[in-house]
Amino acid sequence: MEILSPAGNMECLIAAVRSGADAVYLGLKDFSARKNAENFDSFTLKTAIEYCRIRGVKVYVAINTMIKEKELNSAVNAVFDAYNCGADAFIVSDLGLISVLNNVLPSAVLHASTQMTVHSPAALNTLKSYNIKRVVLAREMSREKIEGFCQRAKELGIEVEVFVHGALCMCVSGQCLLSSVLGGRSGNRGLCAGPCRLEFSAGEKGRYDLSLKDLSLIDYIKELESIGVASIKIEGRMKRPEYVAAATSACRSSLDGKGDTNLEKALKDVFSRSGFTDGYYTGKTGKNMFGIRTKDDVLSANNSFSYIHSLYRNERQSVPLNIFANVKYGEDITLTLKDNNGNSITVKGEKPEKAKSKCTTSDDIISALSKFGGTPYFADKIDIELDENLFVSTSLLNLLRRNATEKISIARAQVCLTKTDFDIPNINKHNKSKNHTDIYVKLQSESQIPDDLSFVDGIILPFECDFSNISSSVTKIADLPRYISNETQVQKRLIKLKSIGVNTAYCGNLSAIALANNLSFEIITSNGLNCSNSHCINALENSGAKKITLSAECYMPSAKDLSGYAQTGIIAYGRLPLMLTKNCPIKNVKNCNECKKQSELTDRLGKKFPVICREEYSEVFNSTPLYLADKKADLKCFDFIILNFTTETKYEVSDIIKRYIKGDIPKQSFTRGVYYKDIL
Repeated sequence: MEILSPAGNMECLIAAVRSGADAVYLGLKDFSARKNAENFDSFTLKTAIEYCRIRGVKVYVAINTMIKEKELNSAVNAVFDAYNCGADAFIVSDLGLISVLNNVLPSAVLHASTQMTVHSPAALNTLKSYNIKRVVLAREMSREKIEGFCQRAKELGIEVEVFVHGALCMCVSGQCLLSSVLGGRSGNRGLCAGPCRLEFSAGEKGRYDLSLKDLSLIDYIKELESIGVASIKIEGRMKRPEYVAAATSACRSSLDGKGDTNLEKALKDVFSRSGFTDGYYTGKTGKNMFGIRTKDDVLSANNSFSYIHSLYRNERQSVPLNIFANVKYGEDITLTLKDNNGNSITVKGEKPEKAKSKCTTSDDIISALSKFGGTPYFADKIDIELDENLFVSTSLLNLLRRNATEKISIARAQVCLTKTDFDIPNINKHNKSKNHTDIYVKLQSESQIPDDLSFVDGIILPFECDFSNISSSVTKIADLPRYISNETQVQKRLIKLKSIGVNTAYCGNLSAIALANNLSFEIITSNGLNCSNSHCINALENSGAKKITLSAECYMPSAKDLSGYAQTGIIAYGRLPLMLTKNCPIKNVKNCNECKKQSELTDRLGKKFPVICREEYSEVFNSTPLYLADKKADLKCFDFIILNFTTETKYEVSDIIKRYIKGDIPKQSFTRGVYYKDIL
């Protein structure tokens, strides 16, 4: 099993390697989900990769943000540059970028980022078709679900990676719009401002009901290994090297079967939010998973820094070498070093002298050639061929060892790559003659269905609903779960829906697309797929989608341009879904019977954010509805728009629909979302 550690800068990378990491992951200056980390430019990346290659540590480069159309060329360039520096793999999340890389750089090893929200096995066939070699699972999965996923992934030859330590977002990765909508800094673009760590109260004022404790599964590492997890990942590219060292050392100790109470304490001291949680893994969710960073947490860090520094002060001698020395009379001394990568280096020294007094013994030579202190090497096997009655100075042996060590380091750092150019394939725009924009009305329940549906082209309801009260003239669209815990249950419900005339599915993740596709549903993708470029549109079409909802973070001019590539639409009204969470924040203050599936959070400014629950997850919605009815010139560019209703009554639903038909200006407080902000 691989230990994968974060590296926000070179100091953190060194701390990770010296503390026992088998691989590190890092970001570039752009296209990284941790854009505020120091990250690496082309020079420091090359230095970092050489450092790691010498020490037998892999380097994975994260290119895991949502990619805009105008950025595709730069993103592919960034991958090529890193590839030619010797990066071992790329952690990617944008389906468009993945599709392009399959075409222009098929030899690149691709890992599906946790930002892709992969949480059930149905997504695996799609990922396999895109040459994905490893999947980083959603952090909300239980042990049982991880094990089932690993079994299916193994059948397809795909590795599984699991986060075992670090910050735990309240929202499922890849599904958060909180920072973007509230502050204009997109988490899906690597600039999350962390507003969830501020006050959001499910009850009385002053609570932090969106702030989870940090994850820690270090005690379960051997168990994860036994169920088929290939790589255990530590979160923390924004953290200090002391944190990286402590977390990496703790994982190494656990994997090696050596408990260390000093390490456990140091790890808690260096960074925690009132302790750690394993709630998702063990299935014990609830209020015990919540925590904040307190003054005591901050002060305790200083107590452990000295101990932690000792963990990575010196080189970790982890690279075995086979050593052969040939010391023969009348011949140049030769020293050969062989590593486990197939490299072989031979250096020569001057001829040995006849001994005048003390003869050099094999033990003398072994002693001199074993001194690899200050390097990552150690002598695994030493063979000596030595004639009798010869003398070789220790200084000469030391010099030969140093020269050979330097040369084998150079050999280990070499990257033999020749790919230097690319040509992104063009996606042709559709020839569309469109004179009507369909209106799809997304509701939470049948009770919201308005009496007059004459201007409505489709009704989207949770797939658990009845659908019998909808006119046959309106398309019935089943909203599949945004988080799928039970694929069999979803499949059975889809079969039932098909039998009553529901033939269209609204899908927000790759698993939902696969399950609906298997039963020949017409598929409309939701904004949860984070689609913001033409190649992503094309990839979703190839995966079975007929209509594609663009990301709610698309800049309107770009969204309008993308509308030419397929049947596309946007969310044009409603409270945007800011968070998808598996641990309902409302349960911190009341049970489900009291809540009745709909409640609210209050922020420090007194704004109310509705929370609506489905079978196994909750959604946090914006306090203010998005309103674009008066932007008819923009809306007519799209094949469809979605009016997303949450807390509205059927009468309010009817009124809003009429206002969109007329193009009325808003009559209540509203937001434009970020459609008219070209967010970074």
